Amino acid sequence: MRFTRAAGVALLISLALTACVPPTVERSPAEIAASQQADALQQQGKYDDAAQSYLALAQTGSNRDHYQLLAAEAYRQEGQLERATPFIDTIRRQRLSGDEPSRLDLLQAELALKHNNAPRALQLTTQPNISVPPSLQLRLLELRSQAMQQTGDLWGAARTRVEMDGQLRGLDQAQNRKEIVTLLTQLGADPLKQRAAAMQASDRMLPWVNEALSQLGVAVARPAPTLEQEVGTMMPGEGANVREGFKMPAHVALILPASGNLAAASAAVAEGFFAAYADSGRNHTPRPPVRVYDTGGTPAGAVKAYQQAVTDGVQLVIGPLTRGEVSALFGLPQLPVALLALNHPDDKSLPASGVSEFGLLPETEGAQAADHMAEGGLLNAYVIVSNDDFAQRAAKAFRAELESRGGKVAGMGNLAASGVNYASTISGLGMPTDTGDAGANNNTGVFISMRPQQARLLLPQLKLARVNLPVIGTSHIYAGTDDAGANRDLEGVEFCDAPWLFDVQPGLPNRSDIAAQLPTARGTSARLFAFGMDAWNLAPYLDWLRAHPGSYLPGASGQLTADQFGRIRRVLVWARFQDGLARPLNGSLQMDNAPALAPPVDDKQPATSDQPTGH
Repeated sequence: MRFTRAAGVALLISLALTACVPPTVERSPAEIAASQQADALQQQGKYDDAAQSYLALAQTGSNRDHYQLLAAEAYRQEGQLERATPFIDTIRRQRLSGDEPSRLDLLQAELALKHNNAPRALQLTTQPNISVPPSLQLRLLELRSQAMQQTGDLWGAARTRVEMDGQLRGLDQAQNRKEIVTLLTQLGADPLKQRAAAMQASDRMLPWVNEALSQLGVAVARPAPTLEQEVGTMMPGEGANVREGFKMPAHVALILPASGNLAAASAAVAEGFFAAYADSGRNHTPRPPVRVYDTGGTPAGAVKAYQQAVTDGVQLVIGPLTRGEVSALFGLPQLPVALLALNHPDDKSLPASGVSEFGLLPETEGAQAADHMAEGGLLNAYVIVSNDDFAQRAAKAFRAELESRGGKVAGMGNLAASGVNYASTISGLGMPTDTGDAGANNNTGVFISMRPQQARLLLPQLKLARVNLPVIGTSHIYAGTDDAGANRDLEGVEFCDAPWLFDVQPGLPNRSDIAAQLPTARGTSARLFAFGMDAWNLAPYLDWLRAHPGSYLPGASGQLTADQFGRIRRVLVWARFQDGLARPLNGSLQMDNAPALAPPVDDKQPATSDQPTGH
């Protein structure tokens, strides 16, 4: 990997300058001068010349083994380690001092891997008494992982790379994370499921196994976020405006597509962003200058916008909005400025340090619906969803989460986009009715995910079939506006949604006041508006959320927390249709903890409740 070479350059220069030879050996002035000259060549990046100088010193100097080791390391920096093959095995380990024996082991392990001798490399990097200084730890783990992979121990290779993860940054970390997931996916879905089932929730490998299973298309029940401490707690004795975790960047960039088929979604996000920006002035929150850059909705445009923002001196970039754009940024050799991506990359790669992902995802709502039903004692569920992608994904997440909580899906039905008669689908599921065993209904519910029009057709037909089970849905059944006449058929249905739509999150601007002035705050686009509000409100707390598990930001789109990968996860609120009007349960912020990993839009359409997006 790239980092082994980069780290090696600095390390080798330092070692060449400070390497000690046995104290009993006196070096002549000529040897000292020649050694200094070789060191200078090393510092100048003239590795081949340095290696030749060290080899000459090995013939005439006071410590042949010391100089041969330096020559081998210089060849490695030149990318020609094999040129050390003729002499590296003749280096006498007992004549080395300090960390030199460990450095020799690593060189020999690297050569062994080049010669396809993985068992030898594994032996050199896993010796019981092996001890290397911190500066060599990453290189040791990298070689150990490669050796394990070559010997077929994919699990061990992945686990070793997980050990490296916290020590890496930027592209090196992104590449390492991709390797971890790739190694695990090669094990296959069934072996991974077996391992996951045997793991404790605290096992550091469990999140990685879940990521690999997701890449294999397996719906995974993920531990719900733990919300323990709200960010922004006032610091005692620090003054009225000092809040815990608050670190506002001095200059912020917002990069969004200003034209094309994403213009409407972009406008809703941007107007929400600046509504929250304006409101922060009411709270006397520091507001840095924000500059908006147009990405054009293309990967190349996103890269250009990000690079221009960096040139302009920003400290945080928020955006872009499509998966292709995010993938393009993630593929850059480095991201010198922190990034809050408003989508996830096409290849599902994990964000590296300094990068966070935030958005809206159907799987979030499916998992949270399962938790909500289970907590209400409804462990037996019938699933009825549309054929839309968002509904199918929500259903998979619902099933995985419900089964993880000891429940089961008794039947599943799909509703086609065309047609209005769902009688055959309903009868085919064999749901308990009022004429059947009343006891069978006590722990049974129905999960639905579809657009409002379909839900308004389905619910009366369920009642006509005498199916009077509790119905739990995703936000997609709610158009974002009160329409008592149209929604009367949805009476009693409960669904999860963004708290700002119901004004149940204290401290946020009133939705009705804003909606009276801005069309983007009305209807289904209100969710994107809330999403934009949170994009601004997250800006000063991104580092804190990532570094402090359990901390959360009370947001417009949900309670917001960060997982270990820097993904912002949402906890939603629950509402119920009463007299045709959607109202929050108990008139307050009632939450079920559920994860969200989240794109608001895909490359073609905005992720409103009617047009969701994701992987």
